[in-house]
Amino acid sequence: MSREQLVVQRARKSFQTGNTRRLEYRIHQLKGLLRFITERRKDIADSVKRDLGKSEHATDLFETLGLEGEIKLAIEKLAEWAAPRPVEKNLLTLLDEVYIQPEPLGVVLIIGAWNYPWAITLQPLVGAIAAGNAAVIKPSEVSSHSATVMEELLPQYLDKDLYPVVTGGVSETQELLKQRFDHIFYTGNSTVGKLVMGAAARHLTPVTLELGGKSPCYIDKNCDLTIACRRITWGKFVNCGQTCIAPDYILCEPSIQDRVVEEIKKSIKVGLTSMFRTVFGNFTQKKCIGVYGQFYFQSEETLIYVLCNTSQEFYTDNPKTFEDYGRIINQRHFKRVMALMEGSTVAVGGESDESQCYIAPTVLKDVTETSKVMKEEIFGPLLPIITVSNVDEAIQFINEREKPLVVYVFTHDNKLIKRVRAETSSGALLANDCLVHFTVSALPFGGVGNSGTGCYHGKHSFDQLSHLRSCLIKQLKLEGVNSMRYPPHTAKKLSWARFFLLKQVNMCRLRRMALLAIFTGLAAFLVQRFLRRG
Repeated sequence: MSREQLVVQRARKSFQTGNTRRLEYRIHQLKGLLRFITERRKDIADSVKRDLGKSEHATDLFETLGLEGEIKLAIEKLAEWAAPRPVEKNLLTLLDEVYIQPEPLGVVLIIGAWNYPWAITLQPLVGAIAAGNAAVIKPSEVSSHSATVMEELLPQYLDKDLYPVVTGGVSETQELLKQRFDHIFYTGNSTVGKLVMGAAARHLTPVTLELGGKSPCYIDKNCDLTIACRRITWGKFVNCGQTCIAPDYILCEPSIQDRVVEEIKKSIKVGLTSMFRTVFGNFTQKKCIGVYGQFYFQSEETLIYVLCNTSQEFYTDNPKTFEDYGRIINQRHFKRVMALMEGSTVAVGGESDESQCYIAPTVLKDVTETSKVMKEEIFGPLLPIITVSNVDEAIQFINEREKPLVVYVFTHDNKLIKRVRAETSSGALLANDCLVHFTVSALPFGGVGNSGTGCYHGKHSFDQLSHLRSCLIKQLKLEGVNSMRYPPHTAKKLSWARFFLLKQVNMCRLRRMALLAIFTGLAAFLVQRFLRRG
């Protein structure tokens, strides 16, 4: 029996004890996960630094900050999420209990990704724990240092049988996929996603596939190009472009291509102090308390720290020496990204160092749909610009390709935003910013078509990893009402059945009507008594 098979068996045996059905137990495990994030912050940051060259503050911002928010939200809302959910009734079930009861699925397999090795692996775990499941966690072997830390330290904070960490490469993942799970949650590329889905099909296991694709970014010529390009620059080059929701390519009219190139070039080195003045005017720190870009902070001290300790520039004149500009994960991916530049004109950047897996923030112009860089998701710091004559051509260009994870549009025109939303399909639509929809727990995060299936974040994670069980509780009374369904079937019985089954009952309205009737009757009674006394 393989190690992976034993791990899954132990997880299922632990799940069958029923401990995870108790909300108190789930909250205890969620609090343990929160302690892990807070107490082991330095270990997490060190592992990400070794894997991706990411700074400690960047790891806090893009990995653990969102995790803390997800865990705290789940703890706060768990009783509400797990409670029975009443539904509308028909006349036939008017006196019955009819509701949806969320219940655990069983044992979930979570296969994480290497680009955000903590956030992307542990956010689904939050949902799995909250929903009362056991979960086998398989971090990506590509981010090997993060995987090792997760394997060594996470069992110190969570039930090691219910939430085991399995490390290893392709063979270990393949062995896990041979086992029967009750749900598989995979984040990665569509090629592997198809293999995961095929393996899941052998056991009829449902899947959540968070994939990716080439997310387009349309820039309207009449928008504020300075702000638009600054936000695009940030969204594209965060994590050295290794972000599934990064804008993959720009669509714009030929008349603004050179301006877009220049604004992105400036944005790579723009001062953050200048950015705050652009957004807030001549600000004081007090005016800005609570907000930094699109990220909100709970304390004045946190924001002041960010303002005082952030570099004066995005990546400076030399991103290679800049702490907050990371590295390509390994040399294989370095060579893949570098090969994508072949045949395209470098307008900004282009410098590289294979020994450090370094590629500078790079803009490619005059790119065509047949260019090599347009053949696959880039997943690196290359930003191609394709010119289109108008928004009609941009929409057509988007629709001729697989459905992306995100469609970005930058414009002041709300009608144009609504048109892009109505005439394209994607996992999400974001206007006038990049990436930040990921920070909104109330929004379902996921793809459509080739960019994925299923969603998570906040309550969506809980629902995705729960079985929403239909419940109808009747009494052994009023048997006469059931005669319409018993044979012999007649036209009269069918007529009654049509009335009772097709007439939906709005219980809120019914309760309001009942209360109104009670108050009306009480008022009439009091009036009659008053008149009699008079």
